[in-house]
Amino acid sequence: MAASLVRRDKKSTAAHLKADLNWTDNSSGVRQLQELLDSVLNPEKPAADTEALDWCKCLIAGGEGFEEFCKTVRSYDNATLCGLVWTANFVAYRCRTCGISPCMSLCAECFNNGDHTGHDFNMFRSQAGGACDCGDSNVMRETGFCNRHRLRTGENVPSVPRDLLLMSEMVLPRFIICIIQYLRDGYTEPDTSTERDLQKVLQQLEPQISFLEELTKMGGAMRTVLTKILTNQQIFKDLSMGQEENVYAKKNYEKYLSALKNSGLVSVEEKAQSGAAEPTRGAEAGAGAGALGLLGAEAPASPDESNKEEDQDGGQSVGQRKRVKLSSTAKDPSIMDSLKHKCFLEELLFWTIKYEFPQKMVTFLLNMLPDQDYKITFTKTFVQHYAFIMKTLMKSQESDTMSNRIVHISVQLFSNEELARHVTEECQLLDIMVTVLLYMMESCLIKSELQDEENSRHVVVNCSEPLLKNNTYWPLVSDFINILSHQSVAKKFLEDHSLLMLWMSFVSFFQGMNLNKRELSEHVEFESQTYYAAFAAELEACAQPMWGLLTHCKVKETQEYTKTVVRYCLETLQIWFDAIGFVDEPAPNQVTFHLPLHRYYAMFLSKAVKCQGLDLDSLLPHQEMLMKIMVHPLQIQASLSEIHSNMWVRNGLQIKGQAMTYVQSHFCNSMIDPDIFLLQVCASRLDPDYFISSVFERFKVVDLLTMASVHQNAVLDGEQERPMLEGALTFLVILSSLRIHLGMADDEILRAEMVSQLCMNDRTHSSLLDLIPENPNPKSGIVPGSCSFEEMLSAVADFKAPVFEPGGSMQQGMYTPKEEVWEKEFDPIMVVLRTVYRRDVQSAMDRYSAFLKQSGMHTTGNPWPPYKERTPLHPCYKGLDRLLHCKTLHIVIFTLLYKIWLDHSNMSEHVLCMVLYLIELGLDNQVQEDKEDEEPCIEEHCHDSWFPGTNLLSNLHHVINYVRVRVPETAPEVKREKDPPPSTSTEASNFGQNVREAQVFSLVAERRRKFQEIINRSSTEASQVVRPKSSSTRWVPPGTPPQLVTEILEIRESMLSLLIKLHQKLSAKQNSLSATWLEDMETNSHAHGDGITAIERILTKAATRSRQSKRSIQEICGKVSPPVAPKKNSPTDKKTMDKDERRQRARERQQKLLAEFASRQKSFMETAMDVESPDAEAAMDLGASEVMESEVLYDCVICGQSGPSTEDRPTGLVVLLQASSVLGHRCKSDETKKLPTTDDEHIYPADTCGAAHDVRLALMQRFFKDSSCLQSVSIGWEGGVYVQTCGHTLHIDCHKSYMVSLRNDQVLQGFSVDKGEFTCPLCRQFANSVLPCRPGRSTEVVSWHMPTNKKTAVLVKEVEDLQEQLGLFPVSTTTESNLSKEMESVIKDIKNTTQRKYMDYGKNPGSPDNDFLFMYSVARTNLELELVHRGGNLCSGGASAAAKRSCLNQLFHVLAMHMRLYSIDSAYNPWTRLTQVAQRRDDCLDDERPEVPMLFRDCPSLLIIFVLTMPQPLRKEHFICLVRMLYNLQYTQALASLSAKFSPEERQAWSTSGALKKNAFDAEKSYDALLSHVIGELSKVKTVYDVNPEVPSMLSSSVWSPHSIEYSLQQFCLPYLRLSCLLQHHLYGDKLSGCPEVEEFSGLAGCLGLLAPALQPSNPIYSASCLDWTVNAFDLMTQWCSEVTGLSDTQAKKSITLLVQDPQWASPHLLHLPDHYNIIFQYYHKKACTACKKVPKDPALCLVCGTFVCLKGLCCKQQGICECVLHSQHCGAATGIFLLINASVIIIIRGHRFCLWGSVYLDAHGEEDRDLRRGKPLFLCVERYRVLQQQWVSHTFDHINKRWGPHYNGL
Repeated sequence: MAASLVRRDKKSTAAHLKADLNWTDNSSGVRQLQELLDSVLNPEKPAADTEALDWCKCLIAGGEGFEEFCKTVRSYDNATLCGLVWTANFVAYRCRTCGISPCMSLCAECFNNGDHTGHDFNMFRSQAGGACDCGDSNVMRETGFCNRHRLRTGENVPSVPRDLLLMSEMVLPRFIICIIQYLRDGYTEPDTSTERDLQKVLQQLEPQISFLEELTKMGGAMRTVLTKILTNQQIFKDLSMGQEENVYAKKNYEKYLSALKNSGLVSVEEKAQSGAAEPTRGAEAGAGAGALGLLGAEAPASPDESNKEEDQDGGQSVGQRKRVKLSSTAKDPSIMDSLKHKCFLEELLFWTIKYEFPQKMVTFLLNMLPDQDYKITFTKTFVQHYAFIMKTLMKSQESDTMSNRIVHISVQLFSNEELARHVTEECQLLDIMVTVLLYMMESCLIKSELQDEENSRHVVVNCSEPLLKNNTYWPLVSDFINILSHQSVAKKFLEDHSLLMLWMSFVSFFQGMNLNKRELSEHVEFESQTYYAAFAAELEACAQPMWGLLTHCKVKETQEYTKTVVRYCLETLQIWFDAIGFVDEPAPNQVTFHLPLHRYYAMFLSKAVKCQGLDLDSLLPHQEMLMKIMVHPLQIQASLSEIHSNMWVRNGLQIKGQAMTYVQSHFCNSMIDPDIFLLQVCASRLDPDYFISSVFERFKVVDLLTMASVHQNAVLDGEQERPMLEGALTFLVILSSLRIHLGMADDEILRAEMVSQLCMNDRTHSSLLDLIPENPNPKSGIVPGSCSFEEMLSAVADFKAPVFEPGGSMQQGMYTPKEEVWEKEFDPIMVVLRTVYRRDVQSAMDRYSAFLKQSGMHTTGNPWPPYKERTPLHPCYKGLDRLLHCKTLHIVIFTLLYKIWLDHSNMSEHVLCMVLYLIELGLDNQVQEDKEDEEPCIEEHCHDSWFPGTNLLSNLHHVINYVRVRVPETAPEVKREKDPPPSTSTEASNFGQNVREAQVFSLVAERRRKFQEIINRSSTEASQVVRPKSSSTRWVPPGTPPQLVTEILEIRESMLSLLIKLHQKLSAKQNSLSATWLEDMETNSHAHGDGITAIERILTKAATRSRQSKRSIQEICGKVSPPVAPKKNSPTDKKTMDKDERRQRARERQQKLLAEFASRQKSFMETAMDVESPDAEAAMDLGASEVMESEVLYDCVICGQSGPSTEDRPTGLVVLLQASSVLGHRCKSDETKKLPTTDDEHIYPADTCGAAHDVRLALMQRFFKDSSCLQSVSIGWEGGVYVQTCGHTLHIDCHKSYMVSLRNDQVLQGFSVDKGEFTCPLCRQFANSVLPCRPGRSTEVVSWHMPTNKKTAVLVKEVEDLQEQLGLFPVSTTTESNLSKEMESVIKDIKNTTQRKYMDYGKNPGSPDNDFLFMYSVARTNLELELVHRGGNLCSGGASAAAKRSCLNQLFHVLAMHMRLYSIDSAYNPWTRLTQVAQRRDDCLDDERPEVPMLFRDCPSLLIIFVLTMPQPLRKEHFICLVRMLYNLQYTQALASLSAKFSPEERQAWSTSGALKKNAFDAEKSYDALLSHVIGELSKVKTVYDVNPEVPSMLSSSVWSPHSIEYSLQQFCLPYLRLSCLLQHHLYGDKLSGCPEVEEFSGLAGCLGLLAPALQPSNPIYSASCLDWTVNAFDLMTQWCSEVTGLSDTQAKKSITLLVQDPQWASPHLLHLPDHYNIIFQYYHKKACTACKKVPKDPALCLVCGTFVCLKGLCCKQQGICECVLHSQHCGAATGIFLLINASVIIIIRGHRFCLWGSVYLDAHGEEDRDLRRGKPLFLCVERYRVLQQQWVSHTFDHINKRWGPHYNGL
């Protein structure tokens, strides 16, 4: 039965079966169908056989065509969601205004159909793929839906007729099981198979899976059917096992079961092994610890297991570091177990995972998501397979691709809060995730080496493992962060204590990872780059989940959560301290930047106080724990200072990289900020003396803090002391003044961050957004781009629009701080905290001082960083102020002030600045408890301590008399015996007392004592002993140090007196402060200034806050005397001072030199370079230079000699030759062509100058003699050679040796020396050839400029004779001089500059005529281009920028020299036909083609040919004669062209009216007479005027008045006159006088001598009056016309269009671009390439002609050259300007090089968006586009753009 069905026609069978099935008793139909399917869908057939697929399509459609069926089903589509699925690289949109979830995305169609005006949206290129959320109100607000999904059109669709999908329900289950069986069969375990095998199976299944995908796209009705089939457990039971008798199916099923077996997290074998070890391990960990047993890493369970592990890893880590395995005591054993499947969907997902997420399968599974039932089932299935997915990911080779595909799916499921909560509750999603994360990280743990290397029990992740290096954990963490962003899920997490505990143990794996050990002896061999992995891991795996949790702890109600987290943090920290064996001292020379546990603790503390109103003390541990907690963050701060002081230099650059990353904007608020906050908390709660002394000890500067002038430092070298001391003081200032977590509001923080970034440098909007640290969790309060950011920005900064610098470098729109921000808000401390590079601090200070100078607030000397008032502290942190009011700090301050005053070594201005800052902070932040009365304290207390109390105010004026110091015995302080004893007894007794009073100060002892006190107080057992500080930690310098002896110094100073003395010292005046200065001070002038101001400010503050201080100040000022150093000032001090001074002087000298050098360079650049100033005196007007009397002298820029250019040693101009098609792209109309942005718009190239000239030449060549054609027009409109110079000259032999040296230079140059390219040795402009200057003649010059009175007829004859001479006058070939050799080589260069196709226009290539045409066209091209550069006319006169670059004079001589090799056959010499009425020659043979009629010839070309072929130098009178004769011809052409435009009636009228004037005396100079004559002559033959009747009809509407005729004649002749005038200017150095545009014609005519000067009155002149006929005008015109009328009919018909020419061209333009970049992008980024019909990966547009090309596309390569390069050769003669659609930037291709030019589209903030990374709307910047066009027209790309590279034909 089935067999017969199979043979029948598919359609009819399907129809027949469908009918059967519709009956109520359909059993026979069902049976028939099943049998048919058994034979059709037989999985033993190869999958590639599409027969089965065709059957399915037919059966499902039930007899009608599949396409129709699709349409019908679609009409029942009830979907309300878009759900369009896309893959990587798709362009989608994200609107933050409409999104509820941060992952929301829209397809372009839904975005453009919705209304998002004014929203914060951007376009982005999808990295992992995604799906459109339009219509899903869980993910986005309904206001953002597009029209289709907002109206919910799907809801009112009629219900589906039962029979429509009947067949689908029967056929599809069989089809799906068929696919599954293929998948089962094709799968082999990865270790046995290769990647390729799996790929092969998938390729064969491609059509089947695509068919499933097609079905999903049929809409809701079909998706419902599919969902039913995929989720129905019964169907799965029936079909999954396969029928009993089918062996094949059985075999598959077995394969499937074995694959399932290993799907648990712990594979079956591992389970069996660890079963035995399990109980013991649990017992060991101790029941109490529970999950925390994870932290103690015991030895691996069984010997065989540990061996196995080591073998695996042995290769990488050389057995040095053991991997540590932990026992996962997960709460839920089911997570670890194998999977079981209950429906098709589950098994399909399983195979999708096994095959590593093939794209098609992923798309199919996602396409089904709009179906709600499916969505829920699928999400559960996904969660059920979650552990298995991650296990597969870890093993995968292609983990990157796989990660993307996983996230592609998970982001669709977990962004939906409803769904996420559902699976969290039902499927324990959180448990699964945390367990899987732990499992993942366990695979790469090693023993921590922090602190106590041998006995440490702590384990950390190994950052060099691929798991961390390649970010393999990324998809998991990203999902975790995603679900924590839902409040309901996060609350579940925070309420589940065992989960939190697990999580903390996970975080502790990162605590102390990537440990750095300082290299002390030699440089590390291999710099590891693991720190990237470490920072990324801490940010992504620890910090981001932390921020996620913090967002849900914002209100009072969530206090409990915070308390729990804080509690677990502390417990875990305690476990960690125990595990690493930490007591109180950190191990020396070690640092790790990763302390996530500390940071969790800090951030939750901060939130608790700031948002939840908790009391800080309730969350803090006991003092001893605080002391421990503070150690490691403090260690990091000290190490930062060490790294910047070059103490870690032997560890390589990477350690600097770590220090920078730690403070970098993306990391700082998860790293340095919490660390500093934690230290602030510790400082506010610990004893201040203990804290301060710890800081100085950590920074290793304890030994420096002595009154003695000489000391020994056991741990630092001399040059490291100063930076370390500066570091310690700066840290203290930051610690006591930073308020980010201590009471600043969010707005204030944002403002401070913004100000500090803007003060370092002006910033673009995007870089500011990037530099402002925001909470990394995207759901947090300040989203970048939110209103507060914009408002704040406009409050603190001014926008500087993008400007252009003359050098061509393009600026972006920048924000710069407002003046009042500099004045009131500049905060150097914040700047120091936020700078990644130290130079930024300097940059901020420079900008600050520039502002002060400019505003006149502080003009002399360098200003000091300003002091900024702080926001008040939050009451919880008041204890922090005690730091500023503790004796230890005061002693340090006193000591440092004293040392600075006495110029001890290693003190600096920065130290003083920080010391003063600390004093001022202390004065501003008083500790409250102090009583007001300032009675001096009782004497007795003074013996054991320096100061009476802790208050800074009262300590300021406390005088310290004697200090006992320990100094080396060689020190100058040591008293020698020979000092006289004290003279009187009273003094002696005093002295004894002093000895008793002298202060001793030892930080370390102080700290030990305090620590002991705290420990004893807090610990109950007395047994706890602090291990004594072993001497081994102190490094003893080699050679025994001199003995230390104790000496007593007499000081007798107080802090106030020292400040006043420093004031004198700084101001270098004896009595800088008079006794009454306090009264005279005005208080406000103190804010800005240098050290002097700072001291005055402090003294004023002290005086106003305390009477006692005021008295002391006045007293001291009264009796002040010059500073006297203590007796016996040591010579070393002097030396160091001299050294400093010498350094300072050297620095000043250097500055001076540099400044001088810069100004010289500037003045040179202004004269030599192309600065667009027409009045630059040194304009190298080479034309003018020949008027000089004597020989022209040239300076060689290489050897520096000056001299004439001679035959033997010629001098040359540095020139750049480049082929150019700019002229060819000119159009008739001034309107620029628009870039097409729809399918209806097109660009037609036919109306360009290049095309027109090609057509003209081709037409001529069809009918006329070739050699004559090649002299009648110019080529070079496309691919002409343009010559420009920078104006510098050099000897040609010098140049050759210069090239040799360049060739041997190994430095990578941006140009190719082999191609003859070089840069001008003087101005570094790009060049590629040298144009020889001909030896200057002086005597003839005068004579050939003389005006003459010869009659025109005489001149005509002379010209003719000169041309005859040509034959006798070739270059003397016998004496080949160096000069002529060089000229030949330049000609060769010129020919090589352009492509052959732009030179061979003749019928027989390589003929001399061809060469001749090319040569004179080079001259024409350069003249025409100079005209274009002058704006298309000569109205502006004078020297222009273009003229400076021009070297036409030299070029003409070289060309003339070359052209003289060709003689013009005198029989065909156009001159005779121009000037004589010839007797009719009838001897011309019929078969030979006629010559080109004179009326068809191009006058400028003839002029150039004449000039170049006549003997040089040409006398000016002869030149003028040439111009005049050719003007006659040009004018006649104008008349003929004009007459062809008339309507027949008009022609008749003008002909008759003009005929009347023929006999008038001035008939030869009246246009109407001449016009009528031309009409008459040309009308003799019908063909001339009848050829194109359609032209006149266009123009007939306008009536030709005499005025309009005169105008059009002038316009016709203008181009010729301009060219002649320019040529005259270059050959004879005549000045070009400017004139208004209206008078251009008369101006030029006068300049060329066509008009007698008398004939230039103000009344309008007629073009005819410039004519100058030597023979009868009418006869000559008759002859010219007869050449046309004498043509045979066919020739005339075609060639008559040559009469109607129009020499006027508009200036060249690039295409007109739309204002919005999106218009271009949307049209072109999906457009298929015309050549290869594919959508290119990198599409590009030519901005000259609008051609669409594939950049780098291999598809369009020809002969190894890619399409952009090919197009640049074809369109621009090797210059191409391309807009890269996907990057919005423009690239320039010039010959074999290319460069990135920049972008002409900027966003609203005046910024480029290269590669469209930000995706903000972009708008055309007209200014930039103008500059681009100008560089194109003026051919200056090579000079202005600096970064060129070779493209190797690969673009």
